Amino acid sequence: MDAFTAGLLQRIRATETDLTRARETGDDFLADVEQAELDDLHRLAAEHGVEIEVTTATA
Repeated sequence: MDAFTAGLLQRIRATETDLTRARETGDDFLADVEQAELDDLHRLAAEHGVEIEVTTATA
């Protein structure tokens, strides 16, 4: 796995964690921000052929 892929996957995991935390604390604004970031990261992964696992945070 190259550095780009590893970094992207790490950012996705961190954003999923942050999104879950925002939802659990009821911070709707932060949840929207984190969801938008996660959507962008998924788009970037798709553009570069990086396969990611779908988790409950994204569903």
